[in-house]
Amino acid sequence: MTSIVEQTIHDQYAYWLKAPAPRETARSDAPIAVIGCGTSYNLALTVAAMMCEQGLTAVGVPGNEWLKRPQNYVPDWRKAVVVGLSRSGESTETVAAVRQSRAAGLKVVGITCEVDSSLAHAADQVIYAETDAAEGIVMTTSASLMLLNGLRYGHVNVDVAAAVNAGRQLAAEIDRHAAELVRGIRHVVYLAGGAAYGIAIEGGLKLQEMSQVFTQAYHPLEYRHGPISLVDDGTLAVMLYSTDSLDEESQVARDIQRHGARVLGFGGPGDVSLPLALTSGTRLLALLPPLQLLGERMALSRSLDTSAPRHLTKVVRLPDVA
Repeated sequence: MTSIVEQTIHDQYAYWLKAPAPRETARSDAPIAVIGCGTSYNLALTVAAMMCEQGLTAVGVPGNEWLKRPQNYVPDWRKAVVVGLSRSGESTETVAAVRQSRAAGLKVVGITCEVDSSLAHAADQVIYAETDAAEGIVMTTSASLMLLNGLRYGHVNVDVAAAVNAGRQLAAEIDRHAAELVRGIRHVVYLAGGAAYGIAIEGGLKLQEMSQVFTQAYHPLEYRHGPISLVDDGTLAVMLYSTDSLDEESQVARDIQRHGARVLGFGGPGDVSLPLALTSGTRLLALLPPLQLLGERMALSRSLDTSAPRHLTKVVRLPDVA
């Protein structure tokens, strides 16, 4: 029987295709702080990195970090534009941070899936996309929609139709190889560079919250500097290859394999190797569904219900955050 989480993974493409483009995009005359919590922070890292690739000045920041110490991320922070990501528009730290930013005279842009939310009401500009009403605690459709809207806001070209086709194909390949990938795995490491690093962290978060398997995320060449000591035959390495450092990253994958791990390679070699010939913005969006599905398959192998992940709620609301 297909779980509700798996259903939302497969159903998300229709929401991508109907999501409207932002009416106003980022300007280049101010630094940009892209903030969020949990999945939204992971997406913020990718969105900010892609904004920089477009010639903007941007940084991804956790919501509470921006609330408490913005000067550690943007020296002249009072001139920044704040882009807040929150599925519900109610994440306590993000809402508090955008309210404080607005009170300080900063422009605030809210990217959310709830148009009548605290984030939306606190923002100067709201970028909204309708998400799947069936989505529960685990963020699937909403995550990809906020990524899409964040990229579009940052002037990044995304070929949505191509991303849909690639996402479906990659998810089908994950299903085809799932049994061999997840069997006996106790530890999953996600490796990616550049803008894909945020996607790697998000992939790890999804698998960990769904399956309760320990995950890590690193830039590929950093993995040799200590973390590789954890690799054994219970390790799966998920490589999100970069085209400009494919040879170096392939050597990292071979080093990991020599220590007994399996490697799943997106856009490069591995025990399972999946082609990914897309431009960068489109490629990033296409990666989310197969990574989400890998978490679902890992959970299924452990007989866990992904609709009710342990210790988690759909919205994190905290008292006395200001």
